[in-house]
Amino acid sequence: MTDILLIRHGETDWNVDKRLQGHIDIPLNEAGQRQVRALGEALAGEGIEAVFASDLQRAHATAQAVAELAGLAVQTDAGLRERCYGAFEGLRHVDIQDRYPEAYRVWKAREPDARYPAGERIAETMREFYERSVQAVQRILAAGKYRKVAIVTHGGVLECLHHWASDSHFTQPRSFDIFNASVNRLHWDGQRVRIRSWGEIGHLDRETLDEVDR
Repeated sequence: MTDILLIRHGETDWNVDKRLQGHIDIPLNEAGQRQVRALGEALAGEGIEAVFASDLQRAHATAQAVAELAGLAVQTDAGLRERCYGAFEGLRHVDIQDRYPEAYRVWKAREPDARYPAGERIAETMREFYERSVQAVQRILAAGKYRKVAIVTHGGVLECLHHWASDSHFTQPRSFDIFNASVNRLHWDGQRVRIRSWGEIGHLDRETLDEVDR
């Protein structure tokens, strides 16, 4: 059995500007750095046995703040990356709607197998992204080594994992909050994962929080 602390990275300037980051490697901003310091201090006495993170720096830096105070090293897994959005990356929603009106419509319709226009990278479909996200966590759990792990990742991955844990379909619109540097607690009993609590932000200054766009 494993307790999972599922954590979204701290704030970036692109979060504030509502730009899709995807696989673009954006650093934490000053507010994000304050958030992750508070996060690390809040979790220092949790008894975390391992810290895993996406290899993108906004997640890795957040994980490092947790790992340092727990006396651990960050274990990196590219499977925990945010979704790749192809040509949408780096754009705000209004820019996407202007440049790619049909692809924007398909995106907002949450069509599971739609692939958006390619940019520097080829976009993932929603189904591909969901499967990658869940499989990354399943790999950690399958090792059976830890009683409590912290997994630091991205808003899109957290959305996928909430659907997985709540047994809802990944194409359903999100009805829950995903905040920067929030703690979301799951429990794996060896057969399935369940949500114990979601959206813990008591350790943060609420004025620095950015909610993922609905």
